[in-house]
Amino acid sequence: MNIHMEQLPPAVARFISYKLSIQGASEKTCYEYSIDLAGFFRYIFRSRADENGNVDLSSITDHDVASVRSQDIYEYLLFVATRRGNHNASRARKLSAIKGFYKFLAVKEKVIEESPAFEIDAPSVKKALPKFMSLEESRLLLKAVKQHGGPNTKRDYLILTLFLNCGMRVSELQGISLSDLSSDMKQLIVTGKGAKQRMIYLNDTCVDALREYLEERRGIHCQDENALFVSRVSRRLSVKMIQALVYKYLELAGLGDRNLSVHKLRHTAATLMYGTGKVDVRVLKDILGHEQLNTTQIYTHLSNDQMRSAMATNPLNEKE
Repeated sequence: MNIHMEQLPPAVARFISYKLSIQGASEKTCYEYSIDLAGFFRYIFRSRADENGNVDLSSITDHDVASVRSQDIYEYLLFVATRRGNHNASRARKLSAIKGFYKFLAVKEKVIEESPAFEIDAPSVKKALPKFMSLEESRLLLKAVKQHGGPNTKRDYLILTLFLNCGMRVSELQGISLSDLSSDMKQLIVTGKGAKQRMIYLNDTCVDALREYLEERRGIHCQDENALFVSRVSRRLSVKMIQALVYKYLELAGLGDRNLSVHKLRHTAATLMYGTGKVDVRVLKDILGHEQLNTTQIYTHLSNDQMRSAMATNPLNEKE
């Protein structure tokens, strides 16, 4: 996932650099911004395309970028909707990139007076309840590791235990180093979005799994000596490797047809914690590392059992 700055309009390259170096955005996020903005400016300056239909984005000057008007953006959104088949979520993401870019030019660099995207409303995106695993399914997944795991059983069991108990993101888990652990193994520092760190307090199940794996980890050489999770080729486990092992155990647990993913494990952890009725949504927000409380709201939906119970308690639910 490489961002080729030299192939972008200079203003976009500066924006991506700002996101990376100042705001601490992930490389994945910045890559997606660069792709969306490159597509936008190819459309806006399509009249400059060569005989092969290619537009030299690096030749698009700050003056060119500043010449874009709101109507141009509306036309682009209509184009990707009708000609490219982009649904609301895709168009909303593209518009978010455009808004962020022009806000940067107006507020940070002050090379334009006002963003042409400022008053453009984002397409409404239907928010469906995310999928999650039940408590029994979560136990099945952990059981699958112990039943089918090979030489990396302790490592893989810890990975899934942390996902299901702590609700961390895959990038957060992948980046854990030995130095992030407290001396008693009961606290862990993870680095989330925007390079922001937070403390996670490990429960007894996590501590036990961690101690078992650490006994094994001390005898494993790794090029990154500080890495917690190590691959069979003595490197820090990559995000793709972690995702692959999660999918493997989902299949072994008989959950492969549920369309689950690593992120669904995060949602499962939040749902299980909130479902007990003992975890306040504001506490859950801090555990998950959310900036805004409304982001956490999607994790606080009621389970089917809770909804059935609520309906059953209605005083009109009585036969006469």
